[in-house]
Amino acid sequence: MRRYILGLFIIVVIAFFLPLGVAPLFDLDEGAFSEATREMLVNGDYITTYLNGNLRFDKPILIYWLQAISVKIFGLNEFALRFPSALASLVWASAIFWFTNRFFGLRRAFFASLFMVTALQINIIAKASIADALLNMFIAISMFTLYLYYFNKEKKYLYLAFLSIALGTLTKGPVAIMIPLVVTLIFYIINGKFMDWLKMIFNPIGVLIFLVVALPWYIAEYIAQGDAFIEGFFLKHNIGRFKSAMENHSGTLLYFIPVLLIGLLPFTHFIFKIFADIKQIIKDELKLYLIIWFSFVFIFFSLSGTKLPHYIIYGYTPIFILSSLYIDRFNRNWIFYPTFTLLVLLLFLPDIAHLIKDTIRDKLAVVLIENSYGSFNIWYRTSILFLIGILIFLKRVKESIFLVGVGVIMVFLVNFIAVPTYGELMQEPIKEAGLLAKNRKYRDIVMYKVNTPSFNLYYEGLVLKRKPKSGDIIFTKVTKLRDFKEYRTLYRKNGFALIKIK
Repeated sequence: MRRYILGLFIIVVIAFFLPLGVAPLFDLDEGAFSEATREMLVNGDYITTYLNGNLRFDKPILIYWLQAISVKIFGLNEFALRFPSALASLVWASAIFWFTNRFFGLRRAFFASLFMVTALQINIIAKASIADALLNMFIAISMFTLYLYYFNKEKKYLYLAFLSIALGTLTKGPVAIMIPLVVTLIFYIINGKFMDWLKMIFNPIGVLIFLVVALPWYIAEYIAQGDAFIEGFFLKHNIGRFKSAMENHSGTLLYFIPVLLIGLLPFTHFIFKIFADIKQIIKDELKLYLIIWFSFVFIFFSLSGTKLPHYIIYGYTPIFILSSLYIDRFNRNWIFYPTFTLLVLLLFLPDIAHLIKDTIRDKLAVVLIENSYGSFNIWYRTSILFLIGILIFLKRVKESIFLVGVGVIMVFLVNFIAVPTYGELMQEPIKEAGLLAKNRKYRDIVMYKVNTPSFNLYYEGLVLKRKPKSGDIIFTKVTKLRDFKEYRTLYRKNGFALIKIK
């Protein structure tokens, strides 16, 4: 067991912890969460969150508390703001290992966790300074412990499930209740145990644990903000997100199919193995439980009006576990060639972007493409060519080493090549402009036709959002500079500029 745990721990450190500071915070989400945490520390208000001085009801409070604690320990920087998510992802991977080992054995536990740690989409979300890694950890723990309670009727697992659901509700709201509630309801009904399900969800001690943990903040926030909290959090950011597309995040019923196929790389092949074997899977209680979990998440969010790629991740954990059951019977070509194709596409990404830039309507994107060769440089291309060489070599090794090697390739590709390079192109100018404004002690900066809350974080101050006037210092996109007749450039790089109107 030690070599499995040690090997997995090393990969987790490389994937989740070493990259914490390699790129600036990304807008919109990372910038918004991090800036709200900064304002919490400045204001001393640990109940209500604000973004640029305005009420922010997007998410509950727990992730902000954890980020605030981390900032108090490590300082205001990318490492501190991302650390709680990385820690949550470590626990999430450990929970997968523990649960899978209990029911399917040590070797499959290792690979189930490996698939989670190395998946493309997980590598992006796992240490982002947002709420999703923490929520996925709580969802996984609650779903695991609910099945364990079904399996052996030990109350400790039920109480742990209620605690996890409560903490998930403090992390992202009703979704942490809905997924365990609906999945277990379907599972119990299929097994003819609806009355047992009712007894489980209305367990007095479990309900008390939930209320004691989750309810105090909701009451305190309602006392502080009244009906604005009900309208902003519950009606707008929960019910409203399901009923209609918010912030132009819409999509068809098939939206999550390409997200799934790309997000699970390099091991997407296993999902085809799972559904090809679906008749046998549903005959086993645990496998049925896992497939209901994934299917409910996929169907529910496919029907939702608002669609974002990370919603489907709430159903990835059972896929990782089921995938581990096929590690002895898979076609390595279906893992090799998609990974090879991804590497080649990223190798020539700047060239492809230049070829199609005339068809792109987003003017900022065109500017970034025109400046992309500075970031997507010889080091970027050489690094990808090196990974391609390793991938070709791995095709000749035995199956278990092949799977580990391809996973590690994805970890290095995402965390030490793709994300830092894109961060240098897109986010580094925002960070540099914010730090410059902070160091020069600029005041009353106007953010004009751009929404980049990470600027506030690095500037360590609020910005104005109004019509610019003479003498103002403006942060904006370079594509909006034509709106000003006379100005002095204080900073300009790639797609962003800091100017002073004459």
